Amino acid sequence: MIKLAIISLVIAAVLGLLGFGGAAGAFVGIAKILFFIAIAVFILFLVLGILAGKGIKDAID
Repeated sequence: MIKLAIISLVIAAVLGLLGFGGAAGAFVGIAKILFFIAIAVFILFLVLGILAGKGIKDAID
């Protein structure tokens, strides 16, 4: 997901240099959305991993 956000930012930069401001702004918006979704998924998996690790540790003890 971060890869898609970076690709969107590169496309936005190229479009901005070529003078397509509206399209570049749209791609920047897409990149922002993808970045925040990626951060949310990372935090979710981090919390789930910590909880699963505690559950396994309790089961072993």
